[in-house]
Amino acid sequence: MALRQNEVSLLTDRVPPQALDVERTVLGSMLIDGNAAVNAMEKLNEECFYATANRMIFICLRDMFEKSVPFDILTLAEELRKRNQLDTVGAEPYLAELVDSVATSANIEYHVKILLEKSTLRSLISASAEITTTCFSSEAEAQEILDNAEARIFGISEARIKNSFETLGQLLPKTFEDIDKYSKGGVQGIPTGFTDLDELTSGFQRSDLVIIAGRPSMGKTAFALSIALHASVEAKYATAIFSLEMSKAQLAQRMLCAEARINMHQLRSGKLPHKELPKLSMAAGPLSEAPLFIDDTPGITVLELRAKARRLKAQHNLSFIIIDYLQLMGSSGKVENRQQEISQISRALKGIAKELDVPVIALSQLSRAVEQRGGDHRPQLSDLRESGAIEQDADVVMFVFREEVYNKDIPDSEKGHAEIIIGKQRNGPIGKIDVSFIRDYARFENYIGIREENSGF
Repeated sequence: MALRQNEVSLLTDRVPPQALDVERTVLGSMLIDGNAAVNAMEKLNEECFYATANRMIFICLRDMFEKSVPFDILTLAEELRKRNQLDTVGAEPYLAELVDSVATSANIEYHVKILLEKSTLRSLISASAEITTTCFSSEAEAQEILDNAEARIFGISEARIKNSFETLGQLLPKTFEDIDKYSKGGVQGIPTGFTDLDELTSGFQRSDLVIIAGRPSMGKTAFALSIALHASVEAKYATAIFSLEMSKAQLAQRMLCAEARINMHQLRSGKLPHKELPKLSMAAGPLSEAPLFIDDTPGITVLELRAKARRLKAQHNLSFIIIDYLQLMGSSGKVENRQQEISQISRALKGIAKELDVPVIALSQLSRAVEQRGGDHRPQLSDLRESGAIEQDADVVMFVFREEVYNKDIPDSEKGHAEIIIGKQRNGPIGKIDVSFIRDYARFENYIGIREENSGF
């Protein structure tokens, strides 16, 4: 809530930002021009008016507008009289002054913008004062105060980014540009590096929330890292990985081994053949130059993630976000149960994807129902753990499945074979693709059948 004229400022010797003359001009324009009134109603609220009288008049005009009651000086005065507010605002002479002060309503958009700017500044001052007071007097933990502070600031920011309507005529030129790109072929979104998957999805699309789910040991992280490496190293898209399960060092080591095609177990145990070392140096070059950013904050909240992603978007033109994994994220507010918390998180991640206009990939666990089914253990949408909201919020849901995890007696020809099952795609077909999993390198690749690297399984 923005500071108002009758509120006590922490800085008693300073008047909060305001533009009383512009407030009067906007109200006068609303009274003489219906189009100006619609424009103002769409973008302003009562908090945009600093003066108490002006705020009362705007609220009255808005209520009359919502009830389809025509307004002019006479009808407005009558409505204010019914509310016992006419004398408070200055009676009929002040209303007449509002109209007389307006030469033209043609500049209403510019005047509205000024009021929005002043209101934002007052909101920031109010939030800062509240945060300061809370820090001095609250018994809450610092992290909770920080989360609430971020929520206040983000709320102010989001209030400024309200998209207005666009006509179909305004949207069609961009639509034809997209159609032209489609006709030329190629991947339209962030490429995954997997030919069949890119053909099925055309890459990961901007503003999409993509869920990659699977039971433990299926290779969810390895699959996501394979995509991240292709997007950042090969395609040069700025990519952020929020790793809640592995440390930055572990993740860097894992990606280095995957890119260099080095046996990670041999590396960690000190048994890596000397002849393999040059591979690490060769892989390190492209990796060090890739626009790949890693954060390993444990239990990161949506508010923290959004703040960090916003900074990357502003500083490095962030194009892609990967989260490993959703169930380890912390909630930013109080919730009644775990299912409600996961619903809140998945909904917020979709909001981040839309706000930043980037695809967000979130890894997710599956319930044990997969193991309890006899015969076919391939996962289904109903197996998404803890919340049906994940399925609802996601634009794409895909599952990582490897039969050899359940069946240790499969023939060598099928070892290393994995399936990526697309259980939901809001704007495309569902289906499955085959990929190869090279366990020694913790790396997924396009499927080519039997792999020599997997012969040791």
